[in-house]
Amino acid sequence: MKRQLGLLFLFVFVDILGFSLILPLLPYYAKSFGATPVVVGLLLSANAVTQLLGAPLIGRLSDRYGRRPLLLLCILGTVAGFLLLGFANSLALLFISRIVDGFLGGNISLAQAYITDVTDEQNRAKGMGLIGAAFGLGFIIGPAMGGLLSQGENYALPAFLAAGLAALNLVGVWLWLPESLSPERRAALRNSPRTAFTARALFNALRRKCVGPLLNLRLFYGLAFTMFETVFSLYAIARLKLNAQETSYVLTYVGVIVVILQGGAIGALTKRFSEKTLTFWGVVLLSASLLGWALAPTLWALLVVLIPLSLASGVLNIVTNSLLTKVVYQEEVGGTLGLSAALASFARIISPSLGGWLIQSLGAWAPGALGAVIVAALIPYTRRYLAALPDEPGPSCAEAVGLV
Repeated sequence: MKRQLGLLFLFVFVDILGFSLILPLLPYYAKSFGATPVVVGLLLSANAVTQLLGAPLIGRLSDRYGRRPLLLLCILGTVAGFLLLGFANSLALLFISRIVDGFLGGNISLAQAYITDVTDEQNRAKGMGLIGAAFGLGFIIGPAMGGLLSQGENYALPAFLAAGLAALNLVGVWLWLPESLSPERRAALRNSPRTAFTARALFNALRRKCVGPLLNLRLFYGLAFTMFETVFSLYAIARLKLNAQETSYVLTYVGVIVVILQGGAIGALTKRFSEKTLTFWGVVLLSASLLGWALAPTLWALLVVLIPLSLASGVLNIVTNSLLTKVVYQEEVGGTLGLSAALASFARIISPSLGGWLIQSLGAWAPGALGAVIVAALIPYTRRYLAALPDEPGPSCAEAVGLV
């Protein structure tokens, strides 16, 4: 298991490294073709729309046919998307590149499903934390590399490097990452009615009373946090007058925080506190941190606020996904994590355009203020849901609790 987790850590790290090379540069790349802040938001939303469609389907297919073949397919889509981005000579090609990458962008949810396959419930959150640490490590190196490579407004070079990294990932998974589901297990899953490849079967989990509220929680805190994540470059331009390189370095700082907090802190926190407790206080801390982001008057104040903001978002992302894997049947894990990823994608459809409009219309403070209000409204909802959730939830807990 340790070897598999190590290989998966490396896979996620390389995947995020390529992604983070170009993420902070996309607004500047789009602006070089005359895009307004609203159009930049639409560009980021285009990637999310196609992820919304693709992630649940990819997750459900992985339940039936295994994680490894779907991982390979998704990485191939990433390579194609980055190549299109590098060759883009118009705004239309930028949109096409993000759409291609988005539809086959189920890499992270597949990695989470793989971790679920090879860990027990006691160690699952710690295993999920590996993804957070790999994510953070990728964001330490990627934005800094992207900032250096984009000097002179050469935005194609980071895209080609990202494509090369994705191609290396494709070869690595092909050669070294074994399938997490045995042939017998895959045969059993293919014959299970819970893995039927239909929209009705895919969304049946939403009707389960332990699952629906948890997915709602992920959607609404995702809306608030994604607004921070996707319009940060626009915020940095409007509020702090940072250029592309400086914005990349701030995101590198965020990556350092994520690695420190998620790589080490998540395991310690899940040993000391229950996942229910961490979920509730994560919501409280995220609301306060988003308000701090809205009100931060200087770069130094922002750097302080980013510490609790990174901790809260990391805890919520890891712990809620860990809980999701425990309240569904084993054969539904991939599809459910795909649904979770789809909701995150839905948030990325709305948040960039909304955040861009708020900055353009009201000011750089507005996305953080709205995000803080959204998450604050989740506090009583989260308290009620967690109070009714059993201490050791299982796939049949919908029948054990009386949630509406």
